[in-house]
Amino acid sequence: MDKLENFCAIRYASGVLELLDQRLLPAREQWISIDSVDSAIAAISDLVVRGAPAIGITAAYAAVIAARTHAEDRAAWQRELNRLVRARPTAVNLSWAIERMRRADTGGERLDAEALEREAVAIHAEDIAANQAMAEFGAGQIEPGCGVLTHCNTGALATGGVGTAFGVIAAGYRLGRIERVYAGETRPWLQGSRLTAWELARAGIPFKVLIEGAAASLMASGEIDWVITGADRIAANGDVANKIGTYSLAVLARHHGVRMMVVAPASTLDPAMPSGDNIAIEQRDGEEIWRAAGIDRPPAGFAAWNPVFDITPGELVDCIVTEQGVHQPPFDFSA
Repeated sequence: MDKLENFCAIRYASGVLELLDQRLLPAREQWISIDSVDSAIAAISDLVVRGAPAIGITAAYAAVIAARTHAEDRAAWQRELNRLVRARPTAVNLSWAIERMRRADTGGERLDAEALEREAVAIHAEDIAANQAMAEFGAGQIEPGCGVLTHCNTGALATGGVGTAFGVIAAGYRLGRIERVYAGETRPWLQGSRLTAWELARAGIPFKVLIEGAAASLMASGEIDWVITGADRIAANGDVANKIGTYSLAVLARHHGVRMMVVAPASTLDPAMPSGDNIAIEQRDGEEIWRAAGIDRPPAGFAAWNPVFDITPGELVDCIVTEQGVHQPPFDFSA
């Protein structure tokens, strides 16, 4: 377990930000240096870094880099922050982190890069602590001998610490509560079969990867007791925006008597969003689907619909776990 618990895909020291390029895993581990807002935006947009908490942490450090570049031009710094917020629209942690960085501005004649750096480091440290708390709370909901299915990637690659849903799974396995772990492949970028599998192997947790279409049969077999996922945004009523395919898993889980747990830091809660109806769903280039299949250029007339996220109604979720505790339905995060 130490191999993963001491691992972080975001490194920052002495003003230098480095990100593990997740597009290349598990084939090789390559780090990319981020030295400007442009390179940070590219890393977020191109999925070098992904996962709502990790995106927020990256943006916070990018705000520090921008402050060093525009130390005497606060208006230019604010414009850079606005650009960062637009890098990916669905994950609320991105805008949350940027707003924290705005509030950390001391308002002096020059931007105080050191104060901003302390805030970014605090955001990172708080996520590590939140991961540990969520792992304990979530694992406490799982009975011994359970099987779990997880979707997309929610571990150290997607957060600042051991992970959200992945942290619960790791803690549940360590405590002897989880006996069987399945990772959905997560098309089209295969975050499950590339990244979650990499994390599970690194943590020494036995697992099996399954194709998306096998989830219903797996649940019908009785091997699964919980579906455990993360979230990119949670509305006030408990509607959950998460990786595309989460909604279908929740529907299947309810049909088969499998429970659904969503694990996310409190920064993912959006009290100002009454329901999931108005959450912006990022649409990506349909050609990503063909490239994932090894086809550089699809034949003429081949079109694709490629939403990155979907909305799972809160009524299909059995519990939402944050670092503040376990929330049961009916959900109300409006306060």
